Amino acid sequence: MDEKIQEAIALREAGRAEEARVLLLDLLAADSVETADAVSGSGSSSTGSNAGLLYQLAWTHDVLGLEREAVPYYEQSLALGLPPEQRAGALLGLGSTYRTLGDYQRAKSVLQQGADEYPERAEFQAFLAMTLYNLGEHSGGMGILLKLLAETSGNPGIQEYRKAISFYADKLDQVWP
Repeated sequence: MDEKIQEAIALREAGRAEEARVLLLDLLAADSVETADAVSGSGSSSTGSNAGLLYQLAWTHDVLGLEREAVPYYEQSLALGLPPEQRAGALLGLGSTYRTLGDYQRAKSVLQQGADEYPERAEFQAFLAMTLYNLGEHSGGMGILLKLLAETSGNPGIQEYRKAISFYADKLDQVWP
């Protein structure tokens, strides 16, 4: 099955996401049949809990603009457990998808979880800032972006004022006498 998943990933990366989706859905159907057979004692020992397959299905649905269809695949893959790299991708994908669907509170929760679990991954901060903007939490979102800018920019001017930008990031509404 892993070879077929890799084939689907290659298709998606080559711009053939619909073909990848069909292949992944076929794999999921086959996995479900194997699981049912194993449970009834008449088939293989497959667990049917292929979190990686579900994650790839979610990602592929997102690429195709099928965000609502992607959500349950993200949720199931996370519930089953993923290796750290895939877990980070699934948390980011789910949080971003919730945001695009207008479910901003859920997006904030998932993206904050991702930021807490993967503090080295700046993408969580960027998507969290967008979500805070959507929630009307402009100071919080702007503060995150300013800190991110100060920490990651290679621009000489930004680096020259890095300390000041970081200092003011959470003091945007403060006025000094």
